[in-house]
Amino acid sequence: MGPLPRISLVTCSYQQGRFIEATLRSVIEQRYAALEYLVIDGGSTDGSVDTIRRHEAQLAAWVSEPDGGQADALARGFARSTGEIMGWLCSDDLLLPGALETVGRYFATHPEVDVVFGDALWIDAQGQAIRPKKEMPWNRTVFLFDHNYLPQPSVFWRRRLYDRVGGVQRDWHLAMDSDLWLRFARHSRPRHVSAYLSCMRFYPEQKTRALQPAGRREDEALRRREAPVLAALPRAPLRAAARALRIGLKSLHGGYNARVPAAVAPWLDALAIHPLGP
Repeated sequence: MGPLPRISLVTCSYQQGRFIEATLRSVIEQRYAALEYLVIDGGSTDGSVDTIRRHEAQLAAWVSEPDGGQADALARGFARSTGEIMGWLCSDDLLLPGALETVGRYFATHPEVDVVFGDALWIDAQGQAIRPKKEMPWNRTVFLFDHNYLPQPSVFWRRRLYDRVGGVQRDWHLAMDSDLWLRFARHSRPRHVSAYLSCMRFYPEQKTRALQPAGRREDEALRRREAPVLAALPRAPLRAAARALRIGLKSLHGGYNARVPAAVAPWLDALAIHPLGP
């Protein structure tokens, strides 16, 4: 196996001073030699910029200025990136130790694969593990008619695929990831890697929880675009069928028997030694 591929990772942030220190450290402390890490801040005034500046020697680039929202920030970040492999990490999420090494080695040994997703752990606002999110392989029916089950910070892809589909679209406020995964899947089936790669925070102020009605509307727009005939049918039986399929496939792949790895708790505690804000 030759050198591991260059990975471009983008973190977009706005007023996330409570979490961004841990997020940055979870990436920088990967010690992945071929990392290009970019931070796009939307003009935060809560101390985030001071935190970013403390780590700027380990960043390929960073800005703090008003933007058009998350999708716009991501598109701008990726436009500045140069790596063969790409991904993003929200400013309240974390990469687990060794995640980039796992991703880099997988792509290096699977040149035919363009997009992969791993497993994740749910954590709370204080950084304590809640439960694992061990996933099943890609299934378009489940994705469309149950929910987007791909753990976003555990998804990585090749630049050639990103360029082919036109990248992140700025007109999605909440479903920019679902939209991107669906466009990826038209050209390359997402491959599941059975490895925990990230932690996703679950707390009331989390964007997808706080703005659920808007998220449901965007999800419905995607269903109408991707499967107009099925989307015109009554929603309840379609979702019930997709949910039953989800439960069966996830059970088959051990998703409901998974346990949080023992090493995670002390790592999370260590990462929270120097939190910023309450």
